[in-house]
Amino acid sequence: MKKIALLAGARPNFMKIAPIMREIRKRSPSTKQILIHTGQHYDKNLSDVFFKDLGLPRPDYSLGVGSLPHGAQTGTIMIQLEPILQKTKPDLLLVVGDINSTMAGALTAVKMGIPVIHVEAGLRSGDRTMPEEINRMVTDCISSKLLTSCRDGDKNLIREGVNRRKIHFVGNVMIDSLKVALPYADKSQVLQTYGLKKRDYVCVTLHRPCNVDEPRNLLEIIAGLEEAAKKTKVIFPVHPRTLKALQKSKWKPKSRNLLITDPVGYIDFLCLLKNSAVTLTDSGGIQEETTFLGVPCLTVRPNTERPITITEGTNRLIKSDRKSIFTNIRSVLSKPFPRKRIIKYWDGKAAGRIWKIIDSFI
Repeated sequence: MKKIALLAGARPNFMKIAPIMREIRKRSPSTKQILIHTGQHYDKNLSDVFFKDLGLPRPDYSLGVGSLPHGAQTGTIMIQLEPILQKTKPDLLLVVGDINSTMAGALTAVKMGIPVIHVEAGLRSGDRTMPEEINRMVTDCISSKLLTSCRDGDKNLIREGVNRRKIHFVGNVMIDSLKVALPYADKSQVLQTYGLKKRDYVCVTLHRPCNVDEPRNLLEIIAGLEEAAKKTKVIFPVHPRTLKALQKSKWKPKSRNLLITDPVGYIDFLCLLKNSAVTLTDSGGIQEETTFLGVPCLTVRPNTERPITITEGTNRLIKSDRKSIFTNIRSVLSKPFPRKRIIKYWDGKAAGRIWKIIDSFI
């Protein structure tokens, strides 16, 4: 019997794992799938609800690592994962994305002689101060197969000297989840819950350390959102990391139009995203989702590992100061970005191409 271990640890991972698991069940029902959840995102609204919304089975193993400093988190995952891989003896470990769980899983498996397939390989921001950039580079260096979501990924890997035979352009598997979920998102009542009208509000997500860990930066962004809230509603489902920073800063909302909410599930968030006039974020995945949906996206970062969302999508990089936040939101509200063409292989069929690589490999 073929055995495949799949490792996930955070919200975006689940969206990439779910269609792959469905495809394996459909194409090869006899293949044993072992789902391992590291618990890097441990908040119920960031994990549990996603299993329900995405139709994922309960994990076979949950490590419950939680929030720790980078070194401690990576080491804890490796320590807990090793005996699981020893016990289950999978033919390969499949990892997705660029979080600490991704790199820790790949390192553990390779040291045990278990080959690794990395889905979403080759993305590069060029900024090594980002922990995710290091995770991406290390994982790509040691993986047996590198499955890319865009041609930029291929070019980055080839430039780094990777053997072309290891690289496979399969497309963006997160779009697979998005397309499956869209009909359910259209039935969501989240707009009514928060009193929002289609194309008449700003949707916000923030979680990166550079934006939320430094109180001055976070309060500058919030001030820009408060300015925007004078003209339109702004909904901000707050990540636990961001909530802690806001509480520490003792910030108090000044506008009733700035709606600070708990995190929402995937289906409800997709509804918020799809129907927003503009989305402001520092998330990598949301840059891709807004591009597919044709929603203008303002990314509060100096760089992105997904430049294709700028050159072929609806994304724009902006500064994190109050004036930049407000003026860019106002600009997009008055004149939305033109929608560009659909990116190749962002078509909802990436999981099928991924399965072909897995099947030929094992």
